[in-house]
Amino acid sequence: MDGKGTTTRTRLERGRGALGPALELVHTGRAPTRAVLTAELGVTRATAGAVAAELEALGLIRVDSRPGAAAGSQGRPSHRLSVDENGPVALAAQVHADGFRVALVGLGGRIVATAPTRGTVTADPAQVLGEVVEAGAGLLRAGGHRCVGAGLAVPSAVAEPEGTALNPLHLAWPAGAPVREIFAERVRAADIEGPAFTGNDVNLAALAEHRHGAGRGAQHLLCVATGHRGVGGALVLDGRLHSGSSGLALEVGHLTVNPEGRPCYCGGKGCLDVEADPLAFLTAAGRVPGPEVSLLQQSRDLLRTEYADPSVRGAAEELIDRLGLGLAGLVNILNPDRIILGGLHRELLDADPQRLRAVVADRSLWGRSGGVPILPCTLDHNSLVGAAELAWQPVLDDPLGALAR
Repeated sequence: MDGKGTTTRTRLERGRGALGPALELVHTGRAPTRAVLTAELGVTRATAGAVAAELEALGLIRVDSRPGAAAGSQGRPSHRLSVDENGPVALAAQVHADGFRVALVGLGGRIVATAPTRGTVTADPAQVLGEVVEAGAGLLRAGGHRCVGAGLAVPSAVAEPEGTALNPLHLAWPAGAPVREIFAERVRAADIEGPAFTGNDVNLAALAEHRHGAGRGAQHLLCVATGHRGVGGALVLDGRLHSGSSGLALEVGHLTVNPEGRPCYCGGKGCLDVEADPLAFLTAAGRVPGPEVSLLQQSRDLLRTEYADPSVRGAAEELIDRLGLGLAGLVNILNPDRIILGGLHRELLDADPQRLRAVVADRSLWGRSGGVPILPCTLDHNSLVGAAELAWQPVLDDPLGALAR
């Protein structure tokens, strides 16, 4: 081997430990060029070039062969970096009270393909997850994609390390259902490559938003959301989910925000879970939910088309006040540097942003001293993207090892 070849190999060997960090930088959009990658990794230009070339050879990223620079920028033009749109994918699934959806998600949080939303979730988790995996396998066959693994989002706290759904109340599944084990078995039986993971839907939404959406750059990110039923919360600290000692942290749905309020499934009264979800909104507005579309969609439609109706506006204000009380308590305890809201809560923020921010500021110590930014989630399918992040994580940690396996 000539001297040039030896030097290139030496650079690559030195940079092998940087493959994972480099891939995560491109994956999250923080390294759009090789020059930025060099600076972020703290390596030489040559080493960064070797690392980028290796990731490109693995079919994970693309390196623009023609260096370019943005208009008005100074310095030497740099090669642009992007995820490979023809690269591998993760199988992602989300189960909720009104059905489930399945998608293939590439690097960068890019949804490559989706299966039609299914509208029936039986009380048998094995049957439902079998249908979920069958739909995902169909997507993989149709697209001919290589799969790195599978991730599942469920509306329940998921205990670690067992992977059991402790309180899937809105699914009528038995408490403690071994969802990760069932999901992994179905994935293996369908000959889908890669490991299988399971997590709480709001935790995964927060992870996706932190990497690809409204939570980018936050050090202490609080996410609160209501989807089809109930209210969930999550905290991302320095880029990692804070899940507590056994995966059960941030069950914010059971904060009491109205002591004389509605009975909650947990046995209490007036919990955020039953005072600030779509069913609570429809009930407060005097609307009887119909079977045609999900409760979340009915609530969104009502807010968008009939907000001028006093009963609808009054219901929105009631939910905003309840939500604001809950957020204020969380701000006092957690001191986040950003709050993001998803599902119906995002719509409530859009409907009356000043009211919600005023309630939080008035009831929280830190709110009065400067305020915490409260923003809407920006990813339409953040729980799906977050489920895919679980499957992508081993690749981000060790690209060579994960793809070899």
